[in-house]
Amino acid sequence: MSGPTDERDRIRAAMDRILAGRPQRSNGALTVVALAAEAQVPRNALTQRHPDLKNEFYARVTERGQPTDAETRLRKRVVKLKELRQKDQAELEQLRADVEGLVRTVNQLTLENQQLREQSSSSAAIVRALPLAPSPCRPGPAHLAAAQQPAVAPGVLPEARR
Repeated sequence: MSGPTDERDRIRAAMDRILAGRPQRSNGALTVVALAAEAQVPRNALTQRHPDLKNEFYARVTERGQPTDAETRLRKRVVKLKELRQKDQAELEQLRADVEGLVRTVNQLTLENQQLREQSSSSAAIVRALPLAPSPCRPGPAHLAAAQQPAVAPGVLPEARR
């Protein structure tokens, strides 16, 4: 047999094995790459020298009614991407709603800040000092009154109370 005829025979035999589900030299995928590996020929032998065999292979795959492995893989990927897109869309809507609320809050706070600045800068503003609460370090009025009375020993009553 000559080279191209032998190559065509190997491709047809590989095609039969893959379609029968009994690959010997490839993973059995319904792709040109797997067919070339099964036939032990370079992939360009199917795409350039024997495109009729490549087309025949795809026609037989289509007749089976089963999608190719690549098609199945891509369909699964499309489903996952659509799910991700829906999640992203929902998240984007939530973020847009959050932005609107935050803008309202910033505007309200800006207005309040402006009003407070105007109040503090007006000449009619009255500032009142609040009394300080007594602390243990600084005696308050009650502590001062007690400090002015004479010290009495424990158990001894003051003379005014006797």
